[in-house]
Amino acid sequence: MQSRRPNDKTASLSLVHSSEPAATANNGKIPAIVAFDRKELALILSVYGRKVGQGEWRDYAMDFLRERAVFSIYARVSERPLFIVEKTPRMRNKQGQYTVTNQQGRILKRGHDLALVLRVLDPDLVVVG
Repeated sequence: MQSRRPNDKTASLSLVHSSEPAATANNGKIPAIVAFDRKELALILSVYGRKVGQGEWRDYAMDFLRERAVFSIYARVSERPLFIVEKTPRMRNKQGQYTVTNQQGRILKRGHDLALVLRVLDPDLVVVG
């Protein structure tokens, strides 16, 4: 029986072949997700906190997806959110990456500045810029 040396062509081909499927399937990349940064989250949570203090809202949920980040606001435990604050970066150069929609899916406000978009949820809120 003949032993293979490490520099034998068949040995190196089998090693390359065995590692190929894992490299092509994974490509070493983690799928990118969209998320709110600290400043954006602080703006959203400050409005949310005021409304919870007033007894209007009770719960929230956050979803970070491939193309958008979603902050859903609930008045009580229910299947549908009362309001949705959404960040969609691909809309940044068009109509603005931030939107607020109501329970029926109607866009209440859209824009480039999150603080201004959130004013639709709390009209008494003063924007300090």
